[in-house]
Amino acid sequence: MRAPRQDGKQEISIWRSLSRGGSERFKGWAKTKISESSDYIWGDMSRARPLIGITMRHELETERFYLARAYSEAVEAAGGAPVHLALIPRASYIESVLEELDGALLPGSASDVDPLRYGREPHARLGSVHPLRDETDALVLAEIERRGLPLLAICFGLQMWNVVRGGTLIQDIGSEVPQAIKHEQGAPRGRPSHRVRLAGGSLLAQLAGGESALVNSHHHQAIETVGQNLRATGWTADGLVEALEEERAGRWGVGVQWHPEIEWERDELARGLFARFVAAARDYSGRRRRVEMEEGIQTEIRGASR
Repeated sequence: MRAPRQDGKQEISIWRSLSRGGSERFKGWAKTKISESSDYIWGDMSRARPLIGITMRHELETERFYLARAYSEAVEAAGGAPVHLALIPRASYIESVLEELDGALLPGSASDVDPLRYGREPHARLGSVHPLRDETDALVLAEIERRGLPLLAICFGLQMWNVVRGGTLIQDIGSEVPQAIKHEQGAPRGRPSHRVRLAGGSLLAQLAGGESALVNSHHHQAIETVGQNLRATGWTADGLVEALEEERAGRWGVGVQWHPEIEWERDELARGLFARFVAAARDYSGRRRRVEMEEGIQTEIRGASR
């Protein structure tokens, strides 16, 4: 493909105008120039900073939407432009917003996924359920599936992703998995508290530079059965799933049970994960805009043929 030319659209418009007058030979030449102008589509049409949507949290006591700053800062440092998504569970709203995005991040939450979503009654130690977060994330995931948007899912986000894909959750590790290691480390939140074994050949193993990583841990629920088109790629010593990756070719999706956004500046694996996620969003942006431009050129060609 030729180097980008900023006047590509103007040239197409000129050739289209010329194609409507003069001899048949002249018209044919002008139509050919319209077709050739497709080469003027930028070799890289992606946004300089891909737009990354991040769903927010819901504070029930004050009816506020909020989000820890580290999610947005990690995305921005990796080259993305974070966009906060209000928890408004209306399909038309989610569709209109995600139409403009290049990737989505589902963060953690001070809540548990409603077990009714995966066919279970509430366990005695089930935590608080925030319906606005559940419903909004479910709509976001449906739109991600429809559009093929890159996804990074963290902690609660990982669990919701798994549930939407038909998987199930352990509702309380402490009472349901007696042999489990400690998964709620407390303060300081950024301290790596346990190891995760990573599947060889997985994206996470590539980013970690090996098949083991030290991570923080702040969850009392865990993946029980893995959802459709997802592959478990990380486990703790007690056998609990700590990471999932999208299985289908042509799609980018990674979910981790730990919090890579916490003290991401000091964590090489976290920085690599955010960088790879933003790179996938940038690639998506470029592919989408190339398709849009090519469709526009074909419309011009059809118009010139009339």
